[in-house]
Amino acid sequence: MRIAMIGGGYVGLVSGACFAEFGIEVAVVEADRAKLAALQAGRMPIYEPGLESLVASNVAAGRLSFGDDIDAAVAGAEAVFIAVGTPTRRGDGHADLSYVFAAAEQVARALDHYAVIVTKSTVPVGTGRKVAEIVRATRPDLDFDIASNPEFLREGSAIGDFMRPDRVVIGTDSERAREVLRRLYRPLYLIETPIVFTGLETAELIKYAANAFLAMKVTFINEMADLAEAVGADVHDIARGIGLDGRIGRKFLHPGPGFGGSCFPKDTLALVRTAQEHHAPTRLIETVVAVNEARKASMASRIISACGGSVRGKRIAVLGLTFKPETDDMRDAPSLSIVPRLVENGAIVTAYDPEGMEQAKPLLPPSVAYAADALAAARGADALVLITEWNEFRAISPERLRAAMAGDVVVDLRNVWDPVAMRRAGFRYSSIGRP
Repeated sequence: MRIAMIGGGYVGLVSGACFAEFGIEVAVVEADRAKLAALQAGRMPIYEPGLESLVASNVAAGRLSFGDDIDAAVAGAEAVFIAVGTPTRRGDGHADLSYVFAAAEQVARALDHYAVIVTKSTVPVGTGRKVAEIVRATRPDLDFDIASNPEFLREGSAIGDFMRPDRVVIGTDSERAREVLRRLYRPLYLIETPIVFTGLETAELIKYAANAFLAMKVTFINEMADLAEAVGADVHDIARGIGLDGRIGRKFLHPGPGFGGSCFPKDTLALVRTAQEHHAPTRLIETVVAVNEARKASMASRIISACGGSVRGKRIAVLGLTFKPETDDMRDAPSLSIVPRLVENGAIVTAYDPEGMEQAKPLLPPSVAYAADALAAARGADALVLITEWNEFRAISPERLRAAMAGDVVVDLRNVWDPVAMRRAGFRYSSIGRP
């Protein structure tokens, strides 16, 4: 079986490599010349654990290829996946579908046989129908079907999520398309992965509903953390106490500085706009968006307060810049709200992140310095702030940290360290939602 993947970004690259691992022949089309050159040279344009070796092994086996020729890529393909970006459109919060629609037109011109055209990108309800209209207008003679196959990949564990998913969602009105996609996902069917076949609009909405619900869980536990602080309770015990209820579940109940990344911020906003357009407003999700933005903005005030009300002239070490560990993704990362505010208030900031510093540099104030490791960032600092919970930070002993720093203030926005151990080491330690 042969497929084409239009877009070699995060979703297209991971999906293409994993399909190739299933034994499928995959041609990935990437228009960005620099990214394409990197892929053809075996260099990954993103950081994702295990991806480089997975790509290399499947390229060597002849199942995975990269190019910019759509005609060659779709030749003989039974399914063509559109996996291009859908960023938030400036000004109104809607998803920008221009890349999706352009790809649909290019695919229509290139195809000379029946194929299923599949939207893998996260797209609002109704996009699949619009893609079908574009294909029909471009090639009235073309025999094709449209399907929606949303991805549920978590950055940092995307390969495992693809190869051992909770479910696969496929939306299409065509039994012929269902049969093509059944064969494509047969390796997952054989390990009893639930495959949900549904309508086009339903599949599109499932993706947004899933991300919105998870974002709502994150926001809920953040608000519970604030209440726990106010009354002297422990948010981790609260999360455990409610998470053991099977109706609620334990995942995504980790307090922090607010959610960021490539999915939750843009998808919650896009869902809100779609709901407003269809006169079915989602008040809960509107509130989640507003509360999360306010939370990220408030974290700098928390740090300034821990430093005695002013950070002017103080050296602040920042550990972790990416929106989560095991990725180099800086999109909507809480650090982008926190660090500039500290700099505006006169702080001298030195930062360290295991993977995200190059991506962070053009996004943060030019005065921010970058260290070679965590202890180097902490050396001589008056205060230290942990924003992203990379595992290597957990391994730093409080005593070594205290010996490196000039001051004694630590603000742990991910609750990585033990409060008792930190205070025994001589720190004025504050965290999220713990007494």
